Amino acid sequence: MADNQSDVTILTRAECLRLLAQASIGRIGACIGALPVILPVHFAIYGESVLFRTIPGTKLDAATIGAVVAFQADAYEPLGGTGWSVLLQGVASAVSDEEGNTLARSVPIRSWVGMESKNRLVRIGVANVSGRQFRIAGEGPPVEFPGAPR
Repeated sequence: MADNQSDVTILTRAECLRLLAQASIGRIGACIGALPVILPVHFAIYGESVLFRTIPGTKLDAATIGAVVAFQADAYEPLGGTGWSVLLQGVASAVSDEEGNTLARSVPIRSWVGMESKNRLVRIGVANVSGRQFRIAGEGPPVEFPGAPR
């Protein structure tokens, strides 16, 4: 018999950052030409910052440098009916070439095809973060989330 109970757990900041570190593709929400856009990016977590690459001169690059942006990543396991979603906001800034070269060697960030050369490393300082872990009713076995109220 399927379990008809959905579970949602609010995640702590530390749990959100730990889950983000397990993902490699997220979405940047920025404003381009006074309109909101959401674009996929490969990223990595470094401390309490999100790192991703842009190509200098592109609209994404111009829209994110020095701007407040939103960032979201999530994952879903269809067999278990479980998943998580993390949303954060912060100010995006270009990483200096010197620091960027050091970070690039220590924090692997995949690139989209054709972006391997001439790219800029961007850091989002995490100001606000929220996340949820969930199980969809009727999908997968019942799951107990750590710290969930009983």
